[in-house]
Amino acid sequence: MIRIRKAEDRGVTKIGWLDGRHTFSFGDYYDPDHLQYRTLRVINDDRVAPGGGFPTHPHRDMEILTYIIDGQLQHRDSMGNGTIIRAGEWQKMSAGTGIQHSEFNPSQTEPVHLLQIWIVPNRKGITPEYDQKLFPLAEQPGLWHVVASPDGREGSIRLHQDATLLAARLNAGQQLWHTVANGRGAWLHVVRGEVTVNDHTLREGDAAAVENEKILIGSNGDGEVMLFDLA
Repeated sequence: MIRIRKAEDRGVTKIGWLDGRHTFSFGDYYDPDHLQYRTLRVINDDRVAPGGGFPTHPHRDMEILTYIIDGQLQHRDSMGNGTIIRAGEWQKMSAGTGIQHSEFNPSQTEPVHLLQIWIVPNRKGITPEYDQKLFPLAEQPGLWHVVASPDGREGSIRLHQDATLLAARLNAGQQLWHTVANGRGAWLHVVRGEVTVNDHTLREGDAAAVENEKILIGSNGDGEVMLFDLA
């Protein structure tokens, strides 16, 4: 079974410095049909204007992933981390017992385009953790890269949940397979470009929930996808 979630059907937040799109219910956007998918709670597709950003705010008991698509993001948190996250990099915070952090676009001329992802952890009250890594998707197109996993395999970011995040860039004509095991579900999100998923065409921001099916992902141009394999 493949169920499509179109980009234009997502929730919207627009304020002076933020243009956000919400795949699942978030903030003032509530959709009872799209509260979350299994343990995948949030995918926010945010564009932050030059100099804009999120002031210090708290989180707890959530696995938070941030992926920079274009631009850069300045991060500070109560764990003592202060860093710039650049295009192509992934950041993880396990909020656990509680953290505070801020995120700002340090550029005064260029916007930043990012995805922020929340995954519900398998237990509450863990000690907060931080990680940040770059994965060479553009240098190695046509391959799945394990970005995050429960065991940190292949140099991936470790998650406190039975969830594996795969990502790939696809040049024209390239294809990738993924088989969803019985009892599991996959959520595919198109980061950029246009791809086909079996007989469906998906564009930037579109997504698909997949269960009990093997999917073939292809691209006629340059595409980028991420896939969450979830218990």
